Amino acid sequence: MRLNIYLVRQIVTAMIFIVVSLTCVIWLSQSLRFVDLIVNRGLPIHTFIILTVMLMPTWLSIVLPIASFASVLFVYNKMTADREMVVMSAAGLSPLRLAQPALIVAVGTTMLCFLMTTYLMPMSYRGFKELQWQIRHNFENLILREGEFRTLGDNLTVYVRTREDEGTLLGIVVHDQRNEAKPVTLVAERGALVSTPKGPRVVMAHGSRQERDVETGRVNILYFDRYTIDLGTGEQQEQRNVRDANELFVHELLNPGANESAGGNVNELIAEGHQRLTSPLLALSLTAIALAVLLSGEFSRRGQALRIIVAVLLAGGAEAAGLGTKYLAAKSPPLIAAMWLAVLIPFVLSLLALSRTRLRTRSAAAEAG
Repeated sequence: MRLNIYLVRQIVTAMIFIVVSLTCVIWLSQSLRFVDLIVNRGLPIHTFIILTVMLMPTWLSIVLPIASFASVLFVYNKMTADREMVVMSAAGLSPLRLAQPALIVAVGTTMLCFLMTTYLMPMSYRGFKELQWQIRHNFENLILREGEFRTLGDNLTVYVRTREDEGTLLGIVVHDQRNEAKPVTLVAERGALVSTPKGPRVVMAHGSRQERDVETGRVNILYFDRYTIDLGTGEQQEQRNVRDANELFVHELLNPGANESAGGNVNELIAEGHQRLTSPLLALSLTAIALAVLLSGEFSRRGQALRIIVAVLLAGGAEAAGLGTKYLAAKSPPLIAAMWLAVLIPFVLSLLALSRTRLRTRSAAAEAG
């Protein structure tokens, strides 16, 4: 029992470090996608943080199996180099018994990954896409680009010199040609964009309204302390009608209806559904591969660099097999069984290798030879 606690603590500590490191790398790379939203659309920092947090379950579902494999590889290799594994083996512990703490961690990781792929990932990704859609297509966000003339429809142009953090607009120019016979130009020192049931409106303060009669060429100027102009075009805000596969829950992927199938090929959705169920099992398979490679065969004082390379290659092959079988299953549904075999066979073979071998120390004479 103490051995299990000791090894589990070592593995979990290393795993947390690896998860945090990989997540930060992914976060930095993916954050570049939102630079346009921050720079050109004035996206607040807190909204940017919410967007990236909503993607966290998707990243973690990929990172956790890899982190489990890497942490087991690191901890068991370190303990082998420190001769701890040799002592435990000499005490009569079999490789399968030594692997037990790592498998416990792998089972916990698998359960966490199932939570991610079956519930947290589609729920958070759906919220992410909805928020991203509102930012990119919401009528109000489209007009608030500082220092740029924005054309709304064919007859309305808006310019805002500066947008302050609290939402105040400075240096507003609106050119309204919706009445072609009497185009209007409004200039104001400051104002604010407000939402109403009938659409967005700009409330302006301290400015002027210039109306030109096209027939006579006469210009009428009105100075105002407060003026409101409707920016609506008479059209409702664009709505999302199709959801991505990442937004659907497993039962929706495995039994796609008309709305779900409109977002992609039915076979691809079904393959994605099985991928959600099989990918968490990679935590078990990759961990078992690392254990089988490190604990099978003889112990050598020359180190285990070759074994580590072999373990990494085998783990990469298992990952590639999972992705490859998903692609094949999307083309041919009967190959869905191959998706399950791709993650289960490495696990079973690794357990067999662990159960049939014992860790042995290579004699000094043999090493000298």
